[in-house]
Amino acid sequence: MIKAIVGANWGDEGKGKVTDVFAQQSDIVVRFQGGNNAGHTIINEYGKFALHMLPSGVFNPHITNVIGNGVALNVAGLMKEINQIKERGLNPNLMVSDRAQIVMSYHILFDTLEEARLANKQYGSTKSGIAPFYADKYAKIGFQVCELFDDVWLDEKIDRILAQKNALLIHLYQKEPITKQQILEELHGYRDQIAPYVHDTITFLHKAYHDGKTILLEGQLGALRDPDFGIYPYSTSSHTLAHFGAIGAGLPYPIEEVWAVTKAYSSAVGAGPFVAEIFDDEAHQLRIRGGDAGEYGATTGRPRRMGWFDVVATRFGCQVQGATHVVLTNLDVLSYLDNIPVVIGYDTPNYHQDRFPNITRIQQSKPILTTLPGWKTDISKITDYDLLPLAAKQYVDFIERQIGVKISLVSNGPHREQIMSRTSKL
Repeated sequence: MIKAIVGANWGDEGKGKVTDVFAQQSDIVVRFQGGNNAGHTIINEYGKFALHMLPSGVFNPHITNVIGNGVALNVAGLMKEINQIKERGLNPNLMVSDRAQIVMSYHILFDTLEEARLANKQYGSTKSGIAPFYADKYAKIGFQVCELFDDVWLDEKIDRILAQKNALLIHLYQKEPITKQQILEELHGYRDQIAPYVHDTITFLHKAYHDGKTILLEGQLGALRDPDFGIYPYSTSSHTLAHFGAIGAGLPYPIEEVWAVTKAYSSAVGAGPFVAEIFDDEAHQLRIRGGDAGEYGATTGRPRRMGWFDVVATRFGCQVQGATHVVLTNLDVLSYLDNIPVVIGYDTPNYHQDRFPNITRIQQSKPILTTLPGWKTDISKITDYDLLPLAAKQYVDFIERQIGVKISLVSNGPHREQIMSRTSKL
């Protein structure tokens, strides 16, 4: 059986916690896209972790964790996380696909230089090298993990790549060129570090599927950062949608359950249109209450942009994810409010109020709001959904009706046990 945990919004929805919870009833967790440009925060009996490369199943000893072929593999970042996990007494059972491709130091360099060149037109990159990495992958000048183990192959390939990279460095960015020796030393270092984890994960996953194992696909970021269906060009460079898992993990089989994760309000890191956004003290009050340590990016530490729950964006996100279930997180954060605004439509010139617009229209969209009553009491210690205040349950019911997908789980805090099952009304 294959399940997917993915984001319905802009990322930072709480997918790491949900994956950690689901992993306890799974056999394998697979990261199938993205790199270390976004993090999944997990709090459990081992402590608090911000994972950027490791799958979120690493805290469960029985789990096999797989970094699939679709991932942008930052080897240095991966090794740092492995060491942090080991320091807490865990030894993650990890496989890295021999077909995954490697984020090089020059990818990070080019990402940084290009954002500086764009100045006030930049796209809000985390400067993790993701866009240059995927550009190289599809231009066929990236390095697959398997290539690290063939020195003759590497030697010839580096010559071809350096001609292009140095032309850009010298003539576009006015920087010093990279030497062949630098690249060889970097690649050899990666080879030595990653060698114990390299596997033919395609064969492994196919056998596991046919043996009836439960496989959990862990997505990074959210639907609205997808380069096709999101707020392009303010998007990431890999497909953030559940069904890309068939490619990014190498599992061309039906995904029986797609669990789309969304917060009880909105947040986003980085540039781009954000119709639900609120500002000043209103945003600050929501931000400082959000999550275990407030709403700050797990990768960059940047304060997240804040907004009220966005029906239009979330309904669209669930649609393109093919969501069969929804997990609503951070419901407890809203407990301080007398009344809770919700974005129920977009005022977009010459367009439908209930549809998520493309990039040329969304720039002109304004939020249409309604207000629901708050519950004004701490709900973080409630473990039975039926014991929630009536106004809290009515808020969840309203969102479910609006997005059209059943909300099966509601999270009321950052810890593993702070999650409640709900009998959907759909």
